[in-house]
Amino acid sequence: MQYDYVIVGGGSAGCVLANRLSANGKHTVCLIEAGPADSSPFIKMPGGIIPLFRSTKYNWQFWTTEQKHLSNRKLYWPRGKTLGGSSSINAMCYIRGNAWDYDHWASLGNAGWGYQEVLPYFKKSENYEPGADASGALMPDQAKYHGLGGPLNVADRRHNNPLSAVFLEAAQQAGHSLTPDFNAAQQEGMGPYRVFQKDGQRCSNARAYLRDAEARANLTVMTATQATRVLFDGRRAVGVRCFEAGRYVDVLAAREVILSGGAIGSPQLLLLSGVGPKDELQKLGIPLVHELPGVGENLQDHLDIVVSVRSRNRLPMSLHPLSLWRGLVGLFLYLFGKRGEFTSNVAEAGGFLKSSAAEPIPDIQWHFVPLANTRHALDLDKAMKYYAYTVLSCDLRPLSRGRITLDRADPLAPPRIDPNYAAHARDLDRLVTAVKKAREVLAQPAFAAHRLEELEPGPQVQTDEQIRQWIRDHAETIYHPVGTCKMGLDAMAVVDPELRVHGLANLRVIDASIMPTLVGGNTNAPTTMIAEKGADMILWSHDALPARAA
Repeated sequence: MQYDYVIVGGGSAGCVLANRLSANGKHTVCLIEAGPADSSPFIKMPGGIIPLFRSTKYNWQFWTTEQKHLSNRKLYWPRGKTLGGSSSINAMCYIRGNAWDYDHWASLGNAGWGYQEVLPYFKKSENYEPGADASGALMPDQAKYHGLGGPLNVADRRHNNPLSAVFLEAAQQAGHSLTPDFNAAQQEGMGPYRVFQKDGQRCSNARAYLRDAEARANLTVMTATQATRVLFDGRRAVGVRCFEAGRYVDVLAAREVILSGGAIGSPQLLLLSGVGPKDELQKLGIPLVHELPGVGENLQDHLDIVVSVRSRNRLPMSLHPLSLWRGLVGLFLYLFGKRGEFTSNVAEAGGFLKSSAAEPIPDIQWHFVPLANTRHALDLDKAMKYYAYTVLSCDLRPLSRGRITLDRADPLAPPRIDPNYAAHARDLDRLVTAVKKAREVLAQPAFAAHRLEELEPGPQVQTDEQIRQWIRDHAETIYHPVGTCKMGLDAMAVVDPELRVHGLANLRVIDASIMPTLVGGNTNAPTTMIAEKGADMILWSHDALPARAA
C-alpha cells in the first residue's frame, strides 16, 4: 500500500488536502480516518446536533483531566470521529476570526500568514451565497472579502427563531451596533451567524471537498482505520502504521506524510511515533526518533459560560412534551423540503464585543441560543422541563495554556487532555465581565414580553466573586482547541511556516494544531484556510504548481 501522499485524519483539514492533492491526477493520495463514513442522517440535518453530541459512533467523546482552577471538574470535549471531523457535528457558524489574529501570527515570525496573505485562501474555499446579486455575481463590497465557486457553501439559514431577532433588538438597546458581516471590514457588533449549509442541509468539509473527489481513481479513502504511529527511515517519514479491522497495516508514502488529526490527534500521533519531549517519551518506553519539546504544548481553547433565562412563552426550541407536535411538524418540513426548525443551527445569532473601551479589538464572543443550556446535550433536564433562551460567552484570547500528553504508550488509548483552564486570573475576570454584559442585554425592554426568571447563574449569583465561583463550577468548552503543534521558529515550535515538522523530512502537520495563538472566533473556517494554503505549499514544493511570485 504505497501512495505519493498519506493524510492522517479525515476531518476539516484532511478533506481539503485529499481534494486538492488529488485534483490534478498526477499523485496518488490516501486519506486515513479513524471513524466511519459520514452517513448518519443527523449529520446532514442541521438540527441533529444533540444526537451527534451524544453519539459514541461519530464522536470521540473525550474528557479532560481534572481542572484545578475549575473546581477540579473533568470537562467533556466532543470531537468529530467521522469524515468531515468536527465540521460534521458542529453548529456550522461561519467565522474567520479577526484580521489582527493573522497579522499577529506573521509578527511571531511566520512569514506568509498575515491577513492579506491568508485572505485569498478564505475566498478560495467558499461559495458565498448571501453576497450574490441577481446575476449571481458578488456585489463589489462583498467581492473584497468573499469568494464564489468554492467548495464550502456559506448561506443564510432557512429558518430563524423569533427570539434571535429579539436578541439583536435587545443588543441594540444595550448600546451594541449591528454588523451585517462579521468576516468583512468590521468584526465588532451583533448580527445573525451565517452557516455552512447548502439547500437546507449541513455543508461539512466532507460534503464540500470529499464527495466529488472520492470518485477519483488516484484517491483512496480508508475509514474505521486508526493511525498508530508514523514510520521513519532515520529522520525521514516513510509511511504510517494503522490498526484496521483487528490487524496492523502499513501505508507507505513516497513523498510526504501529512498529519491532520487536529489539536488532539496530531500531537498524540507524534508522541506515539517518538517525536516530542525526550524525558516524557523515555518514561513511557517510546523510542526517541526526534526531540521536539513543543509537541503537545501550547494548548488553547475558548472557555464558555452561559446566562440562561426561562421564557414566559413557547417561542424557544425545547424538548418539553408540549413541543412534540411542533417537533413532528418540523421533521415533516425538513424531510419534505429541507425547511423549518430542523434546518436551524441553533446558535442563530451573536456577535463580538470588547470587555472594555481600552481593548483595541473585540475580546468576547456571544452565541445566542433559543434553547435552555444542555451542557453539550449531556444534561437535557432543563430543555425537557423549560422553555428558555441562553447567551453563551467566551473569552476570545485566553492567556492560559495547557497540554496534550500520553498516559501510556497504547496507541488506541485516549490521550491526556489538560487545557489548564483559568490558570491565568485575567481569563476568569474577562468571563465575569462577559456575564455582566450578557445580563445587560437580556434585561432590555425587547425581552420584557418573554422574560421570566433567570435560570443560570440565577438571581442568587450577583457579586463578582459569586460570578467567578459560578464560572469555576460551570464553565465549559465551546469546542475550539488549537495550538499543540504550533507554527514558528522558536524552541517550542513544532512546524515551520511551511508546516514542515522541524528536524524531520517528508512530514507536515496541517490542521488547527499549528495555530500559534487562538483566533478570535470559531475555528472551522480558519482550519479550512490552513489546509487550502498547506495544500498549495505541498504542491509548490513538488513543482506541481507554478512558482510563487517573488
